[in-house]
Amino acid sequence: MALAFVRTVERGLTDRLLWTFSEHLQGRGVRLAGVVQTNSDRPGSRHCDMDVRVLPDGPVIRINQVLGEASRGCRLDPIALEEAVALVEATLDPAPDLLIINKFGKHEAEGRGFRPMIGEALARDIPVLLGVNALNQEAFDAFAGDYAEELAAEAGSLEAWFEQLRQVAA
Repeated sequence: MALAFVRTVERGLTDRLLWTFSEHLQGRGVRLAGVVQTNSDRPGSRHCDMDVRVLPDGPVIRINQVLGEASRGCRLDPIALEEAVALVEATLDPAPDLLIINKFGKHEAEGRGFRPMIGEALARDIPVLLGVNALNQEAFDAFAGDYAEELAAEAGSLEAWFEQLRQVAA
């Protein structure tokens, strides 16, 4: 069972790191499942739009709600998130080489979202790589116990971890 995570403090860095890593792996022919996120500025707004691409090749789903400039707190669209979960679930058979989830977020912390799928993947010996932010670190630690390995938030660290998994599996 292989579960690894990255965390950063710079806004959007984890998303960019996982997106770039997924592109690199796909270019090498690695079979991926999961979601990676891109954030795009919305002109005239302090909020961005959040889109996830279902791996390996789409679709792209907008996962944020537009709640107005005065909105605070979570802007996640739970219906869009569950749509992404269902689409990823359909890609787990045959088993991919790696499941990437952009974030163990609020819904996962509460037992929803991708959380059941992460557990299922680990039970099926599918390695999992995900992002965790400070707000949900405690819930992730409770979920993962001692099984999760924190990786440095850099491409070389992700690559070394994945290559080590492949060598062990060979």
